[in-house]
Amino acid sequence: MAADNVDLVGKLEVLARRYGAARGAFQRAEVDEALSRTRLGVALADALRARADVEREAREIALTGYRVTAARFMRPRRRNRVARLIDRGLDMLRSCGRALVIARSGVWETGGLRAMAAYARRGADPAVQPAALFDQAWYLKGRPDLAGSRASPLVHYLLHGGAEGASPHPLFDSEFYAGHSAAELAAGGLTPLEHFIRVGAAQGRDPHPLFSIEHYVRQAPDLIASGSDPVTHYLQTGWRRGLSPHPLFAADFYGAQAPAADIAPLVHYLTTGAAAGLKPHPLFDPDWYRGQYQDVVDGGFEPLSHYVASGGAEGRHPSPWFDAARYITLRGGDLAPGRNPLVDYLQGGAWSIGEPWPGKTTTAFLASASDLAVSGMTPLEHWARRGELQTPSA
Repeated sequence: MAADNVDLVGKLEVLARRYGAARGAFQRAEVDEALSRTRLGVALADALRARADVEREAREIALTGYRVTAARFMRPRRRNRVARLIDRGLDMLRSCGRALVIARSGVWETGGLRAMAAYARRGADPAVQPAALFDQAWYLKGRPDLAGSRASPLVHYLLHGGAEGASPHPLFDSEFYAGHSAAELAAGGLTPLEHFIRVGAAQGRDPHPLFSIEHYVRQAPDLIASGSDPVTHYLQTGWRRGLSPHPLFAADFYGAQAPAADIAPLVHYLTTGAAAGLKPHPLFDPDWYRGQYQDVVDGGFEPLSHYVASGGAEGRHPSPWFDAARYITLRGGDLAPGRNPLVDYLQGGAWSIGEPWPGKTTTAFLASASDLAVSGMTPLEHWARRGELQTPSA
């Protein structure tokens, strides 16, 4: 029996040594794998930073190319006191005179005076849509005094509404545009829409907080060749191609929430979706933003437009997923003054910060989700798309 015990102890010792050796090998393998995964994460982060730099240069080149082409079609005009008096006199001549007012403005896209006069004869009919960056039904909702009248809404905008600060289209914010072009508008006497169509678009001036010409032109190389107005391009063909008008408007993400409709997604968001709480981007929550900032509610601001125009620069948080103060601290001096933190994050800043979420590192995310990382999706966006109540994990 004693011999059997000695033999058993010997076997156990052999097994223990074998287990110890196996455990040591496993631990060494774990360390080697961890080092490999860390190296993979670091390498991917470096590559993605480089890609972000290339993409930034590509946006700049695309915008420059577009501006060079579009400059050939610029039509500067000075609308002085005499010109305004002439336009008002023409307005009194009904459809023919109003057609001349429209023609002089330069905002009509296709068709001649006959088409303009035919439009003017229809009066304030919300079912009529002029060949211009002008949403007649939408404009009339804000001007009930014109309902049922013989007045031409587009002519009304050109002679009165533009000077009063009215916007001609959901994608053209007159107050925003005038705020960035005040000197030029004062010198030329044009309405914001006239200035944009004649000069501003070719200069790369954004017509709305949520329409970035630089961002859009990068996706539409045909605009570099044509020099056409990017907003009209988006409304006619761009949205059907899935193009995004702004870094914070993810067309695929928004489309998955919105009912199918023959309307540009950004127009749907601004006229319907925002009020319904639909999210334009995984990292921006309109309802949450309203809940955090009472002044947005009191002022009647559309949340994302407010965030892009001023909230981001003020350090406000766009959603529970993005801690603006933390990101600003992590980026330090690399974040340009006035730069929107969330846009900066999405356009490359994500790959320059070590820990986008407390306890979750960028390199670990890249190592475990390299397929997603290669697509360019950032860690926070990936986690937010998987569900806002989910603990971040690769």
